[in-house]
Amino acid sequence: MRVKIKFCGLTNLDDSKAAVEAGADALGFVFYPPSPRFVAPADAAGIIAQLPPFVSTVGLFVDASEETLSEAVAVTGIDVIQYHGAHVPAQPLIAGRPWIRALQVRSSADIEAVRAEQTSAKAILLDAWDEKLHGGTGRVFDWKIVPRDLPKPLILAGGLTPENIASAVRMTTPWAVDVSGGIELSKGRKDIAKMHRFVEEVRKVERES
Repeated sequence: MRVKIKFCGLTNLDDSKAAVEAGADALGFVFYPPSPRFVAPADAAGIIAQLPPFVSTVGLFVDASEETLSEAVAVTGIDVIQYHGAHVPAQPLIAGRPWIRALQVRSSADIEAVRAEQTSAKAILLDAWDEKLHGGTGRVFDWKIVPRDLPKPLILAGGLTPENIASAVRMTTPWAVDVSGGIELSKGRKDIAKMHRFVEEVRKVERES
């Protein structure tokens, strides 16, 4: 199975185009103002309008209101909502878009809790725990606790880099992987060489199987 690759925390057009050229299947835009990778929906819209076809766009939100979500979707036209926070939406669509349930993992108990939710999300994203940050922490959680029978497709995140992504894919066999800080020059600015290396490491594992 081909592992999907999402590069998150894009803030400018050059990096976004380079991400697509490197082989990213999806680009993530952070619509959470406290984040150092925050981009305003109007700015993201300008980037998205210049992307080639067949590239998915994802908006990251944290405990956002329905109004905030709807406005961002209307402005940007993003394809998917990545939802972080305590409130778990019950509906299968948010602001008319499919959504991903993002969860910060401290222990296997966190994963068991999200399994019990019977969530209507299209996929479950597992990330490393941080008291203040929602993604982009640079931390890795224990991949050994990731179960093989999650009720939804697994998106693996948290401290992924070109150096460790092959091991991560082999250990967890995810449907997709999500990286932000591991392919950066600085917060919000991507490293083209790291993006290419990251994609190549994922594809290398696929060629082994």
